[in-house]
Amino acid sequence: MSDARNILFIMCDQLRWDYLSCYGHPHLQTPNLDWLAANGVRFDRVYVQSPVCGPSRACIYTGRYQSTLGVRHNGFPLRSDELGMGDYLHALGMRTAVIGKTDLHRHTEVVERLGIDMAAPEQTLFREVGFEPYERNSGNFPTPLLRRRGQQPRYNDYLRELGYEGENPWHTYANSGLDEDGNLQSGWFNKNARLAANIKEEHSETAYTTNRAMDFMREAGDTPWCLHLGYIKPHWPYMAPAPYHAMYGPEQMLPANRTEAERTNPHHPVYAGFLKYSGGLGFSNDEIRETVIRAYMGLVKQIDDHLGRLFAWMRDQGLMENTVIVFTSDHGDYLGDHWLTDKYWFHEESVRVPLIIYDPSTRADASRGTVCDELVEMIDLVPTFVEMAGGRPDQERLEGRSLLPFLRGETPAAWREFVVSEEDYSPITVRHHLDLPVEDARATMLRTKRWKFILH
Repeated sequence: MSDARNILFIMCDQLRWDYLSCYGHPHLQTPNLDWLAANGVRFDRVYVQSPVCGPSRACIYTGRYQSTLGVRHNGFPLRSDELGMGDYLHALGMRTAVIGKTDLHRHTEVVERLGIDMAAPEQTLFREVGFEPYERNSGNFPTPLLRRRGQQPRYNDYLRELGYEGENPWHTYANSGLDEDGNLQSGWFNKNARLAANIKEEHSETAYTTNRAMDFMREAGDTPWCLHLGYIKPHWPYMAPAPYHAMYGPEQMLPANRTEAERTNPHHPVYAGFLKYSGGLGFSNDEIRETVIRAYMGLVKQIDDHLGRLFAWMRDQGLMENTVIVFTSDHGDYLGDHWLTDKYWFHEESVRVPLIIYDPSTRADASRGTVCDELVEMIDLVPTFVEMAGGRPDQERLEGRSLLPFLRGETPAAWREFVVSEEDYSPITVRHHLDLPVEDARATMLRTKRWKFILH
């Protein structure tokens, strides 16, 4: 158990492990996350259980593997009998809330057959996998999707109140830019990542999300809480507001980790299929790659700056002394490495993520500023949080292991020898390139400290 009363669980979307200065990036300086690492534990070998948003988050929130859950890809709901992080912590007396993205919901059809009204306010925590939706935001709002759903994100209402008009301010302002002739260019096209987002920085998604976190903490008062703060960025659309859009140039980018042989003579048919995946074709062009990475780095820098603002505010409120802070990502981003983009496959760029845990309690003094080199799975977070809140992890249900010993300066006598990640690519075009039936478009990665084995 931690002496701290609260847990702030920060998750970025699509942030690579090596795009922070505390993880070794030579040019992208992230001093606020560096501070967190210097005063907490930085875990160096952390792997997601699926390199896709929805399945990865399902595993993180439940502490269970993808094959256990059956959440094979984005849009797959969680079974109604599954418990999430919020369920466990709420039962231990914490107020559990989310601001930003979760990319997960429960399957409610079976429950509705019993005559239970799932739209009723008292069913909110059940629908939202244990998290009060203080401000739930999926992060991507293309205009056709908003028309189909018939509802607007609260962020759009906020922008309209500030004078950003139109059907979808999220797209027109926060995720589009004006070119040299004053024409609006959509952030959905990577070539436009060179432009500044058509919005003031203080009104951007990252700034707004941070402000809402402060709102929640003010409102929560002395009630113990777990706030899941889900930043949308640096996930595409890759549009950074000024001045972040132009902070970095080609000389500050990591060199592309790829060889011509990977493209001309792929080592495996599945890898060859991913090379044909439409999302990655543009990254074969060095100009597009550099344009996107410049914006990506700016978006990461912006997040670090706003975390600095949040941490300073928490210090003023006396919250840094009683709040555990956890920082991570749901998966990485190829950014053109291995001639790929987005995520989906098992290279380190996609499947490995940062994880920093800061515990202000005196019990964690022995571990401050240390780096843990043991293999960690993201399903380890739920049992860790349960122990921090004074509970006992359900070993019959939870498949991860608590990281609390590492936060106490201890190393368990027997720790895992490998990590697991799983991928079901049947819903994307790669399966068609390979002419595979749905049931065969799956793969599993086993990763030791030395070797990586991929079963297909």
